[in-house]
Amino acid sequence: MYLLLDSTFVIDLLRGDQAAVTRMERIFEDGDEPHVNEIVACEVRAGLLDRDVPAFEGMLRSVAFVQPGPAAALTAGRWRAESRRRGRVLSLADALIGAAGDSLPAIVLTRNVRDFSLTPVRVESY
Repeated sequence: MYLLLDSTFVIDLLRGDQAAVTRMERIFEDGDEPHVNEIVACEVRAGLLDRDVPAFEGMLRSVAFVQPGPAAALTAGRWRAESRRRGRVLSLADALIGAAGDSLPAIVLTRNVRDFSLTPVRVESY
């Protein structure tokens, strides 16, 4: 099974959150395939202290990197437009993360379940 790790999961993992650590261990034990995209990498890196960058870079080496193409960008744009018509706001970052997950297809692993409810992607919390 493919999993797209959302920024919340990666941040919790780097902080040593036990639920995130346990879930990451289970991902590898079960033979699942964790992924991130450039949005997740950018969001997480932006919030790190310089001393924490090596741990993050090490974590990135243990996961696959998905770079969805134009179709995923159009999907993300459509989801944002649909959300706006319903009076809701789907952030650009969450739309692109969701569309990256949709392109694999993957389950998005996040604590931000509410934000991804504006997309049709499968979401799992931890």
